[in-house]
Amino acid sequence: MARYAVNPDAVSHARALIDARQYVLDSDWGEVQPDAAAQNAFLERHSWAEYAAWHLGLTEGANDETKARYAFVYGDFRRVHRTALIACVYRASEWRHKEVELAAHDLLQHLDRVSG
Repeated sequence: MARYAVNPDAVSHARALIDARQYVLDSDWGEVQPDAAAQNAFLERHSWAEYAAWHLGLTEGANDETKARYAFVYGDFRRVHRTALIACVYRASEWRHKEVELAAHDLLQHLDRVSG
């Protein structure tokens, strides 16, 4: 099973987006989650560092600047989605990636406080 480290840059980016009120509170994450085409389109216009900032997990042992390196996406490359954070908490919890689970949980709590 893959192992993940928390991506501190992504946590900071998500928190800044939340503080700037760049979030969606109610969405169908399965419908709006970036698919491969959306990811490729984003990478055509942005750097790998910008792509990485949308992923709470870094796959240990995977090469930088590959999609395999980045996991637990929390938004649509424009805004944080509350349902994405819930999905990150659930997936990380399910596979016992405790650090990623806690980072996603903390962001979810922050979003809920900010959105009131």
